[in-house]
Amino acid sequence: MIAREGRGLIVAAFAVTAAALAAALLLLHPVYWIVLIAAAVATLVLILFFRDPDRVAPNASGLILAPADGWVATVEEAPDHPFVGMRPMRVSIFLSLFDVHVNRVPISGRVVFVTHRSGRFTAAFCGRAADENEQTEIAIVSDQGDRVAFRQIAGWIARRIVCRLEAQQRVEAGQRCGIIKFGSRVDLFLPPGSTVGVKKGDRVMAGRSVIGALPPHGLAAF
Repeated sequence: MIAREGRGLIVAAFAVTAAALAAALLLLHPVYWIVLIAAAVATLVLILFFRDPDRVAPNASGLILAPADGWVATVEEAPDHPFVGMRPMRVSIFLSLFDVHVNRVPISGRVVFVTHRSGRFTAAFCGRAADENEQTEIAIVSDQGDRVAFRQIAGWIARRIVCRLEAQQRVEAGQRCGIIKFGSRVDLFLPPGSTVGVKKGDRVMAGRSVIGALPPHGLAAF
């Protein structure tokens, strides 16, 4: 499956590739063969980037799932978060150009707010990117009242954040919720007392990998 945000780009890339192939075969000029190769490579890269595989989320209440594919860049206690509470745990996931970029909801519950903030486009793996870069933050409250937030953060290549969620919307863990185009980072904020089951350097998959468990009812499930 291809993410809907990339379908138009892929169709356009296919059209350019087809035109370049026709020109190369008819005109037999080396320039058109170079254009053909470049267009074909671009088409393959776009297909790779916008791939959107179906996934089955773990079926256990209280689990916190990864909101993005990539590798865990940091696991640390963060300053007070205005929605999650005092001293939440922050798990940062860095997405490379080769990861699936469709983001997914980490817990089941209700969306409290979705906010977008303009900012810079520094490298997503830099520590200051979490505070300075353009980002969208989504806050969710679980059916048991636990509060979790996550941020889609742009990078120096990623210039477009797409979030499909709205305030008051009911969501399920593992549900598709948006995409960050061309590589970036997602920060996940867990409420105090949560269990964290990943460490720096771990690879995770959105909607499938378990990041941790909510307190206290989630501890037994993890």
